[in-house]
Amino acid sequence: MAYALELKDLRKSFGKTEIIRGATLAVAPGERVAIIGPNGAGKSTLFNLISGRFPATSGAILLDGQRIDGLKPFEINRQGLARSFQISNLFGRLSVFENLRCGVLWSLGYRYAFWKFLAGLSDANARAEELLTMIKLERKRDALAMNLTYAEQRALEIGITIAGGANVILLDEPTAGMSKSETSRFIELIREVTIGKTLLTVEHDMGVVFGLADKIAVLVYGEVIAFDTPDKVRANARVQEAYLGSVLADQQAAAVGH
Repeated sequence: MAYALELKDLRKSFGKTEIIRGATLAVAPGERVAIIGPNGAGKSTLFNLISGRFPATSGAILLDGQRIDGLKPFEINRQGLARSFQISNLFGRLSVFENLRCGVLWSLGYRYAFWKFLAGLSDANARAEELLTMIKLERKRDALAMNLTYAEQRALEIGITIAGGANVILLDEPTAGMSKSETSRFIELIREVTIGKTLLTVEHDMGVVFGLADKIAVLVYGEVIAFDTPDKVRANARVQEAYLGSVLADQQAAAVGH
């Protein structure tokens, strides 16, 4: 089977400290996978390795069967993998539409050229309009990105992330800082815009995890200790001992407290 994304005995050390300790994972095309684990488990480091921001110490990362470890982030993006970050990374003084149009240019074959007028690029404009509808920001088409609400900025970032047509999408804590109602709507948005794509997301909210993921990968001290369906991960004694039981208890206590 050709996996959309595969990690083979992936390791990353900073000096003498090993953060990722032989992580192995195989994600099938179209699967939605949530990566969970305690603070310091290495989740952000793992995303940085996959997206090329950090070089791996050893091991291999394969995208659609082709090794991408050692490639630069922009090269990995052009191979079909896109990533969003915990902190919104937008062009604040450009409109929502202009942000989306910037996101589609390279995938449509446009390169940097000062003599081209973007308004005349009909295919780029059409694709940006499609994305605008997908992320449900039509009414904010001409609003500056800096003036959007937090949830709207996150939605725009999702739109930019998928703008290039990547088949593998990495979302880093996409619902962090959102209210319950915003989170619920955002989960639906993520589901809709990633249909037919492979999704990996780092998420701390177990409601989001169990509501969105087909499978859950549990990362503890740099190792994937479980990778299975939500029900099976929830019932896994090792996962409960290492992480899940305490997190669910904390979240239930917080809910009662409110």
